[in-house]
Amino acid sequence: MRSQKITFENSNGYTLSARLEFPPDSHPYAFAIFAHVFTGNKNLSATRHISRALTQHGIGVLRFDFTGLGESEGDFADTNFSSNVEDLLAAASYLETNYEAPRILIGHSLGGAAVIFAASQIDSIQAIATIGAPSEPEHVAHLLEDKLEDIEEKGIANVSIGGRSFTIKKQFLDDLRSKDMFSILKNLKKPILVLHSPQDSVVEIDNAAKIYQAAFHPKSFVSLDGADHMLTKKIDSSYAGNLVASWMTRYVAPPKKEKLSTDAQVAVRLGDIGFTTEIQAGAHGLIADENEEVGGDDFGPSPYQYLSSALGACTAMTLQMYARRKKWDLKEVKVHIDHGRKYVDDCMACIEESKGMKIDHFERVIELEGDLTDEQITRLLEVADKCPVHRSLNKEVRIKTTLKALV
Repeated sequence: MRSQKITFENSNGYTLSARLEFPPDSHPYAFAIFAHVFTGNKNLSATRHISRALTQHGIGVLRFDFTGLGESEGDFADTNFSSNVEDLLAAASYLETNYEAPRILIGHSLGGAAVIFAASQIDSIQAIATIGAPSEPEHVAHLLEDKLEDIEEKGIANVSIGGRSFTIKKQFLDDLRSKDMFSILKNLKKPILVLHSPQDSVVEIDNAAKIYQAAFHPKSFVSLDGADHMLTKKIDSSYAGNLVASWMTRYVAPPKKEKLSTDAQVAVRLGDIGFTTEIQAGAHGLIADENEEVGGDDFGPSPYQYLSSALGACTAMTLQMYARRKKWDLKEVKVHIDHGRKYVDDCMACIEESKGMKIDHFERVIELEGDLTDEQITRLLEVADKCPVHRSLNKEVRIKTTLKALV
């Protein structure tokens, strides 16, 4: 997964820390923002696994630390639910200014409630997903029940949440109590996916039912059976991420691209931006690219890496075919290939007439695993030089080029 650490400024002038993650082999077709759990941060394991699942489906994900948490500036004691929503709006503004406006909001626990409120203020949002979200933001107050009296009487108290100490002020509670999620859901009318575990002991499953009932269609509910509130098991968080990504395609569809077709063995296609090239080789779709140093995006192997791969694959196949026919004990073949260009003067095996010229040079190192005699190993090395791709590269090659009439 490709990612980069970024920062952006919220409405109060604080710098918020974030990580922007991209699909491994393409540009994102849409961007999502992920809102983490109450007092959590962008690097929680569930957040990372869900984000990774989304990027595998072509979605770019911005996950960030709310004000006063993780690596973000500000004092957590001065924040509240409203400031979390404002932070989400600032994240959306960053994406719109630097990439494109987000179309997806995903929130976990109180972050799920926050994305519902934020979605009502971000026109570009086309789909929302909540995970273990409370139906009323005030629900989070039960985490503070041991200190509620102190907060009400003294206006402030230190509370322990997840083994960490946080300062909570009365304004935090007052802000939670002022929020009416049901009125927001009534007017939201955007596709929503509600994910919740029946075994969630922090935010009970009834909250999911209330959110679902209050929301307008299109709406969906999926039970995360067996998962805990924090989705601590990778299998649960990855499952949730894949569910969200698949569901999103109904409302934030990937752009349709005409499939490459050809009567030839291979077809390639490259547009007028970058060097990311589609390859259709028989029934197999591949990607070729150049590295970033020469203006590419490094989404796939370079053409010469594919050429080296062809030589390596052909070598391994040829050796195994020969050994199997001879019934030799060749358990595994590994082939390492380096490609470069050398002056013929530096090549001892090159013919005299070519001195002073540069030629393509392949360094091939072969590993053989198995119970083989010295004679068998020697023979296999001889056979390696007879693999079809090796022979093609050593022969004079002719390429006939014609132009297909433009449609």
